[in-house]
Amino acid sequence: MKPNRACEPQLLDAGRTELRCAQVLEETQHWIRGCDILTLLKVVVIMFSSSSQYLTRKTQQLAGRLMIYPVTLTEERLNVQSPSLAAMSAPWILKTTARGVVGNLGSLLPGSGAVSKSMRKISRQADHLERTANVYRQEAMFTARVCSITNESDTVKRLRLEVPHPDFSFRAGQWVDFFIPGMEKVGGFSVCSSPGLLQRKGVIELAVKYTEHPPAHWIHTKCTVDSPVAVRIGGNFCFDPSPSDSVMDLLLVAGGVGINPLYSILMHTADLLKQPHGYIPGRTHLCYSAKNTQELLFKNSIINVCRKLPDNFSCSFHVTRQSSEVEQELQPYTTSGRISEEVLRHHVDPQRTLCYLCGPPPMIERICTDLQQNWVTFKFHCMKIQV
Repeated sequence: MKPNRACEPQLLDAGRTELRCAQVLEETQHWIRGCDILTLLKVVVIMFSSSSQYLTRKTQQLAGRLMIYPVTLTEERLNVQSPSLAAMSAPWILKTTARGVVGNLGSLLPGSGAVSKSMRKISRQADHLERTANVYRQEAMFTARVCSITNESDTVKRLRLEVPHPDFSFRAGQWVDFFIPGMEKVGGFSVCSSPGLLQRKGVIELAVKYTEHPPAHWIHTKCTVDSPVAVRIGGNFCFDPSPSDSVMDLLLVAGGVGINPLYSILMHTADLLKQPHGYIPGRTHLCYSAKNTQELLFKNSIINVCRKLPDNFSCSFHVTRQSSEVEQELQPYTTSGRISEEVLRHHVDPQRTLCYLCGPPPMIERICTDLQQNWVTFKFHCMKIQV
């Protein structure tokens, strides 16, 4: 079935499109129903409302959660009223935006074997976007510049990104959609720095483990200082207390690179203690498991926080495959073996402890089971990571 060109919305072209939200709701729906998947992926519906603001939430959902900005196309560049997307090439915006539509339009697309095969192929390409399709994310995308790259371990690189836009913000524990110009796949990486670092220096940090996944592989093999990227904040896994909230102790349980969002929460908690009139956190304990001490990310910074604020912070490192002697400075904090139920018991008070867990699925499922069996009313937040 060929799409009805009479009802096709204005697509990205050299002229400015001005469609009101009411028109978009009807026309986009009719066009999508009659459009094949290949045509759909080649276009982005760019619309102007009369106030040049974002379209209504209902319109965005119907359009497949597209990132819709007021834009005009001139030559090969997009003139975007949102400064966060300035200077990105039109083909790149087309490709990255089109990916976001795939997982949300299944019910609107014609059912055929060819379409289903295409859908399966695209869903594999957009694995991060697919996994987080129903998770909260901000609407705005912001340009960023890589301003520092360091080796956090033999397998993990730490990136510092400068994000100059004043509207950019995040909550401790959240992640970013990571867009690389010219690359089809979108990365998904937890922010490991605190919101306070962004406020003080205008930067965020990511710690990315080497894998063959294209975004991570690019970071380890091609990314350089001054490389341009774009980021969009998302995630419900976060710690963002209000000043009036009750004082709670924190238990942070991390496995491998699952330390990233928990390190952000730990550093944010340390920042909160410095604020004279804000939320006053209780005690924070970190249980951190890795294969060996070389794979323990941020270990020196974590120990420094615990030493400077011993009444507020403590930590225990758990190594499962240590083949050499543990470094002397780490010995007081390190034990051999997995994080056990007994270890957790020392740091859980169901009436005043809030627990955050992040790590490989088997580990998180085991610990969640232990917590639920022993403390039925205990509240905790879990996030499983795929490496």
